[in-house]
Amino acid sequence: MDTLTITRPDDWHLHLRAGAALKDTVRDAARHFARAIVMPNLKPPIVTTEQAAAYRTAILEARPRESAWQPLMTLYLTEATSPEEIDTATSSGFVHGVKYYPAGATTHSEAGVTDIDSVSAVLERMEKNGLPLLIHGEVTDPNVDIFDREAVFIDRVLAPLMQRFSELKIVLEHITTSEAVQFVGEADSRLAATITPQHLLFNRNQLLSGGIRPHYYCLPVLKRDSHQKALINAATSGSPKYFLGTDSAPHGRHDKETACGCAGCYSHHAAIELYSEAFETAGALDKLEAFASFFGADFYGLPRNSDTVTLRKSPWQLPDSCSLGDEELIPLHAGETLQWQVVGD
Repeated sequence: MDTLTITRPDDWHLHLRAGAALKDTVRDAARHFARAIVMPNLKPPIVTTEQAAAYRTAILEARPRESAWQPLMTLYLTEATSPEEIDTATSSGFVHGVKYYPAGATTHSEAGVTDIDSVSAVLERMEKNGLPLLIHGEVTDPNVDIFDREAVFIDRVLAPLMQRFSELKIVLEHITTSEAVQFVGEADSRLAATITPQHLLFNRNQLLSGGIRPHYYCLPVLKRDSHQKALINAATSGSPKYFLGTDSAPHGRHDKETACGCAGCYSHHAAIELYSEAFETAGALDKLEAFASFFGADFYGLPRNSDTVTLRKSPWQLPDSCSLGDEELIPLHAGETLQWQVVGD
């Protein structure tokens, strides 16, 4: 096979940032995708529907003129979020989920939730309204090893949460472990998970072997190869519980290459091509379309896209750097060769 045509994909987990960066991040996001769930962890975070509307307007103003790509907005869950705000968000038509960050778990999560019980009334209203909860699934207990934080979160927080709110729709985002794969696979259909290109293509060897490589650093952190294999098996299984979410997260080079570098990998310079690489390596290119284009839309109750993109097997070199407003950005797998490229690029 040297060409592959699939229904235009969607990205169910994307960071765009704000300000001058938007022109570059939105351009990249809109090149090959139709829609994206946009994360709300700006500074300050997007905590109200009114703020989400203003952010959406800024994103659309940065969108290339000829593009029909659509941002699907989210709210940032805090302990001050009210059930009434959930009603407003649900009726807006443009808010498609609420993001739960455990406070301190990742980039710009300081305003997140410290005690899940404190937002019970909000979760009840989300359950009633059918508005999905999007979870960064890691505990922040300093006594828990960073490589175990996802598995511990599932045991301590997610499993009890699902028992308590038996109708709440949940996306466990950017899963990284065999424990997460198993938990999602065994749960009922109201739980799904997104998987990133970096967690399919790489493991902690790429992050740490031969020196620390900060542009492979993300949270949840890359795990050992046995977890990587479990993720590949899940993504290529044909199960509708797993779908594409890049977690593409732009940071300027100086914020990554420093004594305390930011977590996040930027992949929208070549997102669908990176996934194609992973699926071909697994011998499962025939499963890419459903993972990238069908299962996420079905879970969110949105129509599948009707147009297509075509990839050709034609080796090409990824850029060494990209622009991020006035800054330089080093993208995921910079300078390396990929085998698949979208026709027309």
